Amino acid sequence: MLITGDMKMADVIHLNHHLLHMINRFGIQLGFGDRTVNEVCQHYDVHADFFLQLVNTFHDPSYFPLNELQNFPPGVLVDYLHKTHQFYLEVKIPEIEELIAQLETLSGIDIDHIKLLEDFFRQYKQELTSHINKEEQRVYPYVKALENALFTQNPDMSNCDNCREYSIQQYEDDHDDVESKLFDLKNIIIKYMPAPKDSRMFNIILHELFELEKDLNNHGHIEDLILVPMVERMEKEINQLRAGNTVM
Repeated sequence: MLITGDMKMADVIHLNHHLLHMINRFGIQLGFGDRTVNEVCQHYDVHADFFLQLVNTFHDPSYFPLNELQNFPPGVLVDYLHKTHQFYLEVKIPEIEELIAQLETLSGIDIDHIKLLEDFFRQYKQELTSHINKEEQRVYPYVKALENALFTQNPDMSNCDNCREYSIQQYEDDHDDVESKLFDLKNIIIKYMPAPKDSRMFNIILHELFELEKDLNNHGHIEDLILVPMVERMEKEINQLRAGNTVM
């Protein structure tokens, strides 16, 4: 069942509460009343068509509207990816850190094993932060520079001089795998931690790690299958315009 613009936003949450974090990234908060998805998007100044495509992508793993997503303005996509980064670093990672720290308050769990988890997750946080910083500082400004150079009334290549120093191919070559270490961390908890008297806290941590992994996979698919081809098209257009200017 796909989510449509005339559905009530409250019904969307009842249908799939896992969408809450993703919806919040658009700045949309609870208190929808009986407003529809389209009405809520209008209220929060959110691109409704883009919102629906992404929500359905997260809601239904078999749904991935490649052509539709590639036709949205690059800036809309980059803004969403930026907000997703903020969610990881400011919300999800601190939440998991706090859950792991709470293990120290439970009886029957060896402190050395807790420190092992904390150290491993700290290393993962550093890798994820480094990965995100590279994208925020280099890739996303590059995409916006291309967009600004192309999608103006009179395209001006002088606005994109620094685009000569970078290409999306470099991003593809350097794109880190930030999910593998997360898989290792889950395995430490599942396979190698001494059996606690009560597994509830470990279950909560594992749930959050699985949710983060799923979110990162969706995020990576959007970058690899939507952002990269979109940028490659813009690079091709930029090169064609430059070639035309050279001939003139």
